[in-house]
Amino acid sequence: MSGTLYVVATPIGNLEDIALRALRVLRAVDLIACEDTRRTRILLARFGIATPVTSYFEHNKLRKGKHLLTLLDEGKSVALVTDAGTPGVSDPGFLLVKEARAAGVTVVPVPGPSALIAALSAAGIPADRFVFEGFLSVKAGRRLNRLAALRDLDMTVVLYESPHRLLKTLEAIRQVFGDVELMVARELTKQFEEIRVGTPTALIRHFEGRAVRGEFTLAIPRGCPGGRPGVY
Repeated sequence: MSGTLYVVATPIGNLEDIALRALRVLRAVDLIACEDTRRTRILLARFGIATPVTSYFEHNKLRKGKHLLTLLDEGKSVALVTDAGTPGVSDPGFLLVKEARAAGVTVVPVPGPSALIAALSAAGIPADRFVFEGFLSVKAGRRLNRLAALRDLDMTVVLYESPHRLLKTLEAIRQVFGDVELMVARELTKQFEEIRVGTPTALIRHFEGRAVRGEFTLAIPRGCPGGRPGVY
């Protein structure tokens, strides 16, 4: 009889956001597969969890995935975690889940923190319908083309972005959507959490020349194609 793969959400910053069920599962499984063992060990140490860990990330997912599937086939239980938030959202975790399901392994979600949902909840913008685009292309042309394809959707558009590409993405949004109001959030649940609403011009002015850290979440409200104001 095969084991169980638990997909466990972990804090995006503040370790107090860990769910009680997640703690119980992390203690009970035979192995924890994590994007970065060093980061996960910090979380485990904080709550006195001694479960063995192994790495599972973009560059070893094929080789390590086979190993994890073998363990699951032998009846072992495995918890899959990412560095922060919910596995499978902008990380390679979905591949292991897909392969486990194909192999007849039981997959159990253990929900919890997500930067996407946390940002939307505090943005004050319509979130009854939204599209999550993740990270845009690093290539300027592809970035503009993708934003143009998203512009006329009647729903809020949510993006992730890294600090060193933030200004380029804000400029691309200004070119495609016009100088509409959007939300930018960073360091959510951490000491230097910052959530700002403003036009791309104002946000570029705020962030340029600053050494900012942390992954960014951006949300462009629905109802603002072609430069029309967002609906708040």
